[in-house]
Amino acid sequence: MEETVFTPAIEGMKKIKSDHDEILTKPFLDVCKMLLPILVYIMVYVFVLILDKFGAAMAVVKSDISGNISRLDSKYTGNPTRFNYLYALVQAEVETKTAKSSSSCTNGLLWLTRAMDFLVELFRNLYQHQDWSMQQACNDSYSKTLKKWHGWIASSSFTLVPDRKKFMEVIASKGDVYADMDKFCASFSPLLAQIHKFL
Repeated sequence: MEETVFTPAIEGMKKIKSDHDEILTKPFLDVCKMLLPILVYIMVYVFVLILDKFGAAMAVVKSDISGNISRLDSKYTGNPTRFNYLYALVQAEVETKTAKSSSSCTNGLLWLTRAMDFLVELFRNLYQHQDWSMQQACNDSYSKTLKKWHGWIASSSFTLVPDRKKFMEVIASKGDVYADMDKFCASFSPLLAQIHKFL
């Protein structure tokens, strides 16, 4: 079977849960890292279009996702045995009363999960609504996931998105990209829901 851009993430998701149905930190972060280039492509496109209008404010939006992954990965790497399970990162901060800090792993996990929610919804829209423009797919995904959490600067950035055909060319491969999008969404969405429930 031919691979798509989603194949590594789909394979990676098979390793995310332990035998006790707990989310493992490193495999979860690895899957998020696999998706980062797609999200960065969208954000870089948006950033270039509105650089003159909003300047450095958009750089914050673009760097947040990779920053959150790095923050969680750094904490995990510092003590892989203690933080083998994703929720252990949060529980350690709850115990030390640092979970609500803007630079906490808890906050990083929350925003990373929200960004992944956006991506899953975007892929779902692209798969289910193949007649929609990229603008329609992004707007719908954004309004269902991130809009309520963003200020007007970040919110306005999601009105400028790449052309659907160009975007599909970037993520296209020899395999069935739509079938893999569907598989990815069906597998990853319940994990994100589980994390939200925990948080």
